[in-house]
Amino acid sequence: MLIAVKILTSAVLIWFVNEIVVRHGKPMVGSLIASLPLVSLLTFFWIWFDLRGKEAETVEKLAAHSGGVFWFVLPSLPMFLLIPWMLKKGIGFWPTMGAGCVLTMVLYFLMAKALVKFGVW
Repeated sequence: MLIAVKILTSAVLIWFVNEIVVRHGKPMVGSLIASLPLVSLLTFFWIWFDLRGKEAETVEKLAAHSGGVFWFVLPSLPMFLLIPWMLKKGIGFWPTMGAGCVLTMVLYFLMAKALVKFGVW
């Protein structure tokens, strides 16, 4: 049952942002909501909920997750500059999404290597 609640909560957030942007024509509001760290906050809640009564393990996992999210947000940011640039240049949706995903994967890989090299992870 809890898994269904987790999935439904996450799906409703994505649907809600889509409705605001598409149906209500409010891309700025949709962008603001989508940019909030809702997935991370929900994950913090689910970690806390799943590890009730295990204080040390909960703190360790929440701290590790939070730090990891910080470092992996950074390489995802260029995608949000590449996608609008390519779309405005008339490049199709699918090639643009593909390029954004490839760029992000390459930058994630490089970030993971850097984190290991510098002893962060």
